[in-house]
Amino acid sequence: MIKILFICHGNICRSPMAEFIFKALVKKEGLSDYFEIASAATSQEALGYPVHRGTRKKLAEVGISTEGKRAVQMTRLDYKRYDYLIGMDDWNIRNILGITGPDTDHKIYKLLDFTSRPGDIADPWYTGNFDDTYKDVLEGCKGLLQHIIDKREISR
Repeated sequence: MIKILFICHGNICRSPMAEFIFKALVKKEGLSDYFEIASAATSQEALGYPVHRGTRKKLAEVGISTEGKRAVQMTRLDYKRYDYLIGMDDWNIRNILGITGPDTDHKIYKLLDFTSRPGDIADPWYTGNFDDTYKDVLEGCKGLLQHIIDKREISR
């Protein structure tokens, strides 16, 4: 079982988008049994809130539901529990490291590290552009899945 935690500031926009896109990708590939996939926040600001309406709307356009998801905060124990802790931008990575301590097991990445254009995924909470965020998150999730397959952590 490969355990992945997607992380952003509030766990209402980008990280739940990544969580549900990745779940849809692995389901489409018939690989759901190989994964535990979740998302969390580095902050406490939105704890208990549902997924942002912009993320829900964008994912609904492509047939993905976020029903039942509420924002939760990551903890230090998540570093031991998960194989991959995936942040969306440099600020998230700094906050993740502030919670987990040093990344001695090399588990912490930015989502776009798994693409040909590493960088930050813009936060649609500020930009209002859920379409661009969706494109970046989808590309990152596809790259992450391919990375895991290429490492032979799972086989099709």
